[in-house]
Amino acid sequence: QVQLVESGGGLVQPGGSLRLSCAASGFTLDSYAIGWFRQAPGKEREGILCISKSDGSIDILDSVKGRFTISRDNAKNTVYLQMTSLKPEDTAVYYCAANEADVPRCLDYYGMDYWGKGTLVTVSS
Repeated sequence: QVQLVESGGGLVQPGGSLRLSCAASGFTLDSYAIGWFRQAPGKEREGILCISKSDGSIDILDSVKGRFTISRDNAKNTVYLQMTSLKPEDTAVYYCAANEADVPRCLDYYGMDYWGKGTLVTVSS
C-alpha cells in the first residue's frame, strides 16, 4: 500500500525549532520529486520546499529561506523538513507529497501523485 505519513508536529514557541518527518511505504522516495506544503487556517495551501528527483535541486518559498531545510534518509525511506526560527505565521498543517516526475513549478503544483494526511505545527507563546 502506497502511503506517506508525516510526524513531528506540535506546539513550539516563536524562535523555536521542529523537525518534521515524512515516511514512505509502498514506493521508494528517492525515485520521486518531494514537496512540503502547508495550509494555514483560513488560507490556501502553499508549497514551501521541493526537491528534484533528477538533480536534487531545491525550490524554496522566499518566506522560509534561511530557516527551513529539506533532507533525505534513503535507508529509512524518509524525508525531513527541518524548521528553525519559527514564527507564528508558520502555524499550519504541513503536508509532504511525492511525484514520480519532476515538475517545473513544484511549489505551485498541487497535483502530486501521493500526499500525506498532514501534521499540525502551532507556533505560539
